[in-house]
Amino acid sequence: MAGEQRTVEPGTDVLIRKVDSHLAALRTGLHGPELELAERLAHCLREMVLCTAQASAADRGQVRVAVHYFVLRRESRGRLLSVRSLTAAERVVDRVARQLGRLDLLAELRRDRPTPDDAQPLNNALLR
Repeated sequence: MAGEQRTVEPGTDVLIRKVDSHLAALRTGLHGPELELAERLAHCLREMVLCTAQASAADRGQVRVAVHYFVLRRESRGRLLSVRSLTAAERVVDRVARQLGRLDLLAELRRDRPTPDDAQPLNNALLR
C-alpha cells in the first residue's frame, strides 16, 4: 500500500480517534445534508490535527478546542447532535481554519468561494 508517511505526535491520535468515534455515532442517526456536514467537519478536523502536530502550542490548542466543540457540543436532549449544533460546530471549525491560514480546510459550502486555481494574491484582489 503506497501512501504518505506521517508521524503522529502524542495527543494527535487521541483527537483523531475522538473525531472518528463521534462521526461513527452520528452516522447511525443522521442522513442527507446533516450527515454530509458532519463528514466535512470530521475531515477538516482530522486535517487540522495532522497539520498542527508540529505547530505551536497555541495552534494545537485552537484545534483541540474545535475537536472538543464538535465532539461534546450538545443542544438537544437526545443522544445525537441537532442540526443547529453541527452548524455551530461548523462556525468554530471555520474560525480555527481561518486563524491557521488554512482556507482550504473551511467546512462551509459556498459556491462563491474561489477554487485554489482562481485564488489571487490579496494585492491583486484589491486592485480590481
